[in-house]
Amino acid sequence: MWPAFAAASLRDFSAMLAKHFVGLTMDAGDARVMPEPAWATPNTVALELKSVSLRDFSTADDGVPTLLCAPFALHRATIADLAPGHSLIATLRKAGLRRLFVTDWRSATAEMRFLGIDNYLADLNVLVDWLGGKVDLVGLCQGGWLSLLYAARFPGKVRKLVLAGAPVDITAERSALSALVDASPMALFHELVTLGDGLVLGHKVQTFWGAQTLDGSEIRRLLQTAEPIDSAAFATLMQTFRDWYASTVDLPGTYYLEVIEKLYDRNEIATGQFVALGELVDLANVRVPMFLLAGRDDELVAPAQLFSAADLVGTLAQDVRKAIAPCNHGSLFMGRKILAEYWVPIARWIAEADGEAVAPAAA
Repeated sequence: MWPAFAAASLRDFSAMLAKHFVGLTMDAGDARVMPEPAWATPNTVALELKSVSLRDFSTADDGVPTLLCAPFALHRATIADLAPGHSLIATLRKAGLRRLFVTDWRSATAEMRFLGIDNYLADLNVLVDWLGGKVDLVGLCQGGWLSLLYAARFPGKVRKLVLAGAPVDITAERSALSALVDASPMALFHELVTLGDGLVLGHKVQTFWGAQTLDGSEIRRLLQTAEPIDSAAFATLMQTFRDWYASTVDLPGTYYLEVIEKLYDRNEIATGQFVALGELVDLANVRVPMFLLAGRDDELVAPAQLFSAADLVGTLAQDVRKAIAPCNHGSLFMGRKILAEYWVPIARWIAEADGEAVAPAAA
């Protein structure tokens, strides 16, 4: 009887811990419904699917399209377009990417609770086909491993691949996030889904994430702005950041548990055990030029977790470029200096035609 008793005790403990983390001891009606953050750069919705809107930021209609695969985790895709001077999208456009699209993942509804990674890969494939069947793919954070899986599963549909702050081999180096998952009983994550009736509720796990405690000086450092902390300009920028941070998305429970179990617990991408859309994913199928951008002080994705991708794919070593930016995770996508010093060279590298010489990247 001991194994059954131990399992039951673990689940009871996990339930208690989950309730503490997500604040369900409070009235369920205490949640604020935050409006979606505005996009800083004008755009149109080119295609709408159940799980995602394809946003079009293009300034021309010729050339290979660049598809930015935003993270589908806790916050919205506007991480890539926070504000003037802090917009990855605006940086890429200004640096020469004229056909530019972004995946705006939808917050999950109750009927979406059983969607899994396969569903999001399939919808990503629909977007790529709608764009003509071949793209330059840029994966940010959790959108990075999804982009890598896509490039391996559909190798003929990606011309160049950029991964930024993306976890690939979880065991390559410890990060705060991988340590958290490793130290937590799997029953805890299942209990979070149970408490959300099949969803992981973003506004409930916001306190668990912890970054709502960022003060003005931390926000200023993350955004790398030169605006004085007591200026009206910084006050406006800080409020924009806080509005973005407060607007969370809900995740399908199935998708969430697959990410935890397949990526973080079993490390299936790096070990070659990941099955996507019915086929075992072989990263050796990825033979396209790649650019890997890591944050030196990234608390969520350690640089080695990303750079290990270079040893797993079939791309020749001379066609893989790496850069480590002196910043944390959020600054990779919103920091003014990082956008100028690292993403501008990346955009120019993407814009090069096949066979052109590769310009030196940021150190």
